[in-house]
Amino acid sequence: MARPRRFRAAEAVAALLLLVLSAACGSRLPESDFEGGGRTTPSAAAEPIRVGIITSATSPVGGDAFTGPRDGAKAYFERLNARGGVDGRPVEVRLCDDGGSGVGNNECVHRLIDEDKVVALVATTALDYAGASLVSRARVPDIGGQPIGAAYDTWPHLYGIYGSLAPREGTVGWDGELYGGTEVYRYFKREHGARTAAVVSYNQAASAAYARLVERGLKAEGYEVITEQVDFALPNFRAVAADLKEQGADLVFDAIDSHGNARLCAAMDDAGVELTAKVTNVQNWTSTVADDYKDAPRCRNALWATGSSRNFEDAGHPAVREFRDATEGLKTHSQWQLEGWAAARWFTEAARACAGEGVTRACVDGWMSRSQGYTADGLLLPVRFEQLPEPPTTRRACLSVARWEDGRGWVSQGDMDHTCFDVPQLAYTP
Repeated sequence: MARPRRFRAAEAVAALLLLVLSAACGSRLPESDFEGGGRTTPSAAAEPIRVGIITSATSPVGGDAFTGPRDGAKAYFERLNARGGVDGRPVEVRLCDDGGSGVGNNECVHRLIDEDKVVALVATTALDYAGASLVSRARVPDIGGQPIGAAYDTWPHLYGIYGSLAPREGTVGWDGELYGGTEVYRYFKREHGARTAAVVSYNQAASAAYARLVERGLKAEGYEVITEQVDFALPNFRAVAADLKEQGADLVFDAIDSHGNARLCAAMDDAGVELTAKVTNVQNWTSTVADDYKDAPRCRNALWATGSSRNFEDAGHPAVREFRDATEGLKTHSQWQLEGWAAARWFTEAARACAGEGVTRACVDGWMSRSQGYTADGLLLPVRFEQLPEPPTTRRACLSVARWEDGRGWVSQGDMDHTCFDVPQLAYTP
């Protein structure tokens, strides 16, 4: 079943914009196929299958904010090639850093599509995906990209990592609006009895707009909502923390950057604020929490993350274990790395299906358009592309939930395939 998870994608969008300001069942690829099924390592004479990865690696956001999906995808392709490639053909990865600008993104699209002749783009993570229309017009499948903007709900031939229900005919969503569910808020209300939620934002347009979106979702689920706004240049987080303690907030959501979150957490620790959860998003679901929140041990251990993919710490799951084994040399791990790995796996499955007739753009794109309910062997909630003529009013939506615990890292809270709710879908303008 389709599960639009746009609110969670919007969380990442808001966080990234603010950082710039501050500086089912699906087809599966079994392990036996991954290991090559007895194939030999690709020889130098084997014609490679060329793919491109566009990443805003040197954007104003910072050197590592966008690189997780790229690193996960690279790790998958390296292991794939070591174990035989696709029918003996290695996958050749061409990287392009667009610098976080629209001009740079268009240059990357031109280079990879027109000059390097890539079969597909994989795990795109672009701050400004200005070249999306060019990718679509060239009919190059873009597989498993991060929906930082609205491109994956606008253009055909683009297949975002979370799927899309929108028509994707060249205009955003339905008449310029996208829709998202309230499953995150429903989860904390049903599972943890939360009734009062605070939303912290800056006095800045993008931050305030996202805070209003969260507030709407919370109110739709019956929460009492506390709104807290701080000055962007000189935020007084101590005052916010004191008010949160006085009003007895159960949950804290935010529309502020990572540095601001760390300062907010430290202020809440100093004020003795006790929370059910300080809720963050998939972009901040990383192994660096202990360092990022080193001055806020109480708040740190109240951090919860929600998303649409299986916890990268859940090594008891075989598909997660494959990912962790292949990336054990990386300094840090993150949920975005796991999603990049899943995107590369998705492309590989399409390429295997096309190997007989030829791994072409058209064949891979045709396979992708039919890959309904894809899960990357359980790494993703089932992904669909339905192109509904009218927006949904309600949907059954599932979510992955994890909580940070010192000494254990991110600990999964239930199984994402069964943490599901029938929730309303609320319109918003991206």
